[in-house]
Amino acid sequence: MAQKNEGDTSSPHSKFASNLLDILDSVEYRRVPFADQFDPVYRLRYEAYRREEFIVPNSEKVVFDEHDNAPNVYCFGVYISGKLVSSIRFHHVTPQQRISPSGLAFPDTLNKLLDAGESYIDPSRFTADHEATLKYPALPFLTLRVATMASEYFDVKYCISSVRAEHAAFYRRIFGFKRLEGVGYYPGISFPMHLYAAEISAIRDKVARRFPFFMSTQKEREEFFAVTGKGEGVKMISPTARAAQGDADEISRT
Repeated sequence: MAQKNEGDTSSPHSKFASNLLDILDSVEYRRVPFADQFDPVYRLRYEAYRREEFIVPNSEKVVFDEHDNAPNVYCFGVYISGKLVSSIRFHHVTPQQRISPSGLAFPDTLNKLLDAGESYIDPSRFTADHEATLKYPALPFLTLRVATMASEYFDVKYCISSVRAEHAAFYRRIFGFKRLEGVGYYPGISFPMHLYAAEISAIRDKVARRFPFFMSTQKEREEFFAVTGKGEGVKMISPTARAAQGDADEISRT
């Protein structure tokens, strides 16, 4: 039998997965108050995009667009030891509520799914603090945990992602995403995007076994996504991956 590399992320309960669970003990998530365009998350976006010169400067030093006002949007900041380190938003897209950034970039492809009665989660605006990315190389996993929980909570068929070509390998390797047709562009961003998608029912259990830090309890998901009005977003939410993993292990033993 070949010796397993300590950096291997492909097997259940790997050292990588255990380390992520340990980091989660210091992580909290915060839902951004609805339409508060001066929230620190939007300033983090600005700093990240300016660092890469993806946008032109603006006097308010925020990145806030019309999709942040959509009725189906959810936006979160990720904190480690009380410091904002990354952020992500997503749209819950259904045949009745079709607003999302990827819908602008790939209208033909995604309208076909919606016309067939399907629904999906569309994550976007994944940004991170530069120093945090150096200190925590696994920050994308901690941030994308929001999208994995949303996919389960809203019981969608697909999770999609519009990504830069150089980031596609990550989504294929970790989540089993497959590329859909077309090349798209977001308004105000100059680089081309490729569209990827995965069917949740086909990947959910496999991803949870490989990466138990993506797991969550129903209570945590309700804290994340239950609609509480325009005042929502103040409360910090602690991850429940350890508890969810323990529940899953207990079920597997019975």
